[in-house]
Amino acid sequence: MTLKIDVTLDYALSGPTDCLAQIYAAQTPHQKILSGVLTTQSIKPRSTPAEEGIGERLWVQENVALQWRYTAEVEISRNAEDIVGLSWQKPHDLPPEVVKYLFPSRYCPSDKFLAFVNAEFGTLQGGAKVVAMNDYVKQNFAYMVGTSDAETSALETFVLRQGVCRDFAHMLITLARAGTIPARIVSAYAPGVEPPDFHALVEVWLDGAWHLVDPTGMSIPSETAVICVGRDATDIAFLTTYGPAELRAQSVQVTKV
Repeated sequence: MTLKIDVTLDYALSGPTDCLAQIYAAQTPHQKILSGVLTTQSIKPRSTPAEEGIGERLWVQENVALQWRYTAEVEISRNAEDIVGLSWQKPHDLPPEVVKYLFPSRYCPSDKFLAFVNAEFGTLQGGAKVVAMNDYVKQNFAYMVGTSDAETSALETFVLRQGVCRDFAHMLITLARAGTIPARIVSAYAPGVEPPDFHALVEVWLDGAWHLVDPTGMSIPSETAVICVGRDATDIAFLTTYGPAELRAQSVQVTKV
């Protein structure tokens, strides 16, 4: 299956501003970049590897505005998965590079949820536990645009019972980590997301590998193009500006070819 991606970013800046973007679809064993073009109004950005070497960070200093258009075609070869029967690894058996995804992070205060997770999911293990946690988030939280902001953590989402895709992802990550299952956030392009935008999913470490899960239920993980991964939204932001920036226009279109 192939996805066609078309992204437009238009932000006004107050002066020379360093900008960091993560919008390229990543080249991975499960997705092949057939074509990719970035059109800018200024110099070509400098590329550096993103977290875990998945995807790219694009650095540039813009003066008056950041006006970019990114188009790509990505061939997806990721299989649909049923994770319910996958096994769990004890923390001391985890690969060193995976252990950090057990720790609390800025938006995922998993240490605050230990008692809740033990009471709610303590009889389950591995994939069955993740599936139960994912179902819990889907059934108990409402997807509502404009109900959270850049400061909203999973603790606040748990109280409000509403949010957008990043809030759903933070919630599932927090529950998984509290249940001693490594979890990380994934930025991705996914067809069918409403409203169309950069989409956030979750990867959980089960049976010795990472597996994609969408707690919003809006996307099919096997039909998404991964952009980058990280501990939480801090690591995967599509645009970070080191100075004031005003949104003028933005669009994300993802279609199956």
